[in-house]
Amino acid sequence: MTSDCDPFTHHPELRDKIVDPLDSNFRDMDLAAMDEKMMAVGAPMDWRHSDAFREQSRQDTLAGRWEGDLWVFAYGSLIWDPAFRFSEVRSALLTGYRRSFCLKSELGRGTPERPGLMAGLDDGGACRGVVFRIDRDLLDEETRVIWRREMLLHAYTPEFVEVETPQGVVEALAFIVDHSATSYLPGMSDEETARFMATGSGIFGTSLTYIESLAENFEAIGIEDTALFRLRDLSRQMAQD
Repeated sequence: MTSDCDPFTHHPELRDKIVDPLDSNFRDMDLAAMDEKMMAVGAPMDWRHSDAFREQSRQDTLAGRWEGDLWVFAYGSLIWDPAFRFSEVRSALLTGYRRSFCLKSELGRGTPERPGLMAGLDDGGACRGVVFRIDRDLLDEETRVIWRREMLLHAYTPEFVEVETPQGVVEALAFIVDHSATSYLPGMSDEETARFMATGSGIFGTSLTYIESLAENFEAIGIEDTALFRLRDLSRQMAQD
């Protein structure tokens, strides 16, 4: 957050629900330590994007956009723990994409024997979330934080999308599911998805805890997502069977 304005002018109810970026565990991730941890559990050498690839992606995506502020669309844990400093937050609706648990996790919240799922933006439908505005003077530093977090794995592709907010339409950076990723699992039923969520468990915790945390924070913030809440309930039920 920045000190010269109130980021929560439009949503004062979020003031105590969003982690201060400077206190976020995602802000200064030690990738060398993560590599060591992943190797210890048998992850391949290329379990994540290289630093060079990630930086090239950042430069290519932001080419021609350094002269203005940047909006970032958040649809998952980025909503309450963005890790980057921002000067404004608005509620937002993205049409043409939906929040979907379609990315298999065999490292963080699963194993090859008990894979879990992660959320992404997939084609079709609509998705409620928030958008954050980053001041142009902070773009270089803060987008490095974003890319280190969102473009760590072979899962997403950065794109600019039009997002509706109560204050008007903005063009925002969003991280869309990469359909070429080997972890992409399209076309699953709710029951199949819930089974992954109910049984997936890895070094960063369980997939059930992940979806429960998403739902809990959405309820606290006031984001309505009946499909998410229904999937959470079904996952809980399967975990108890």
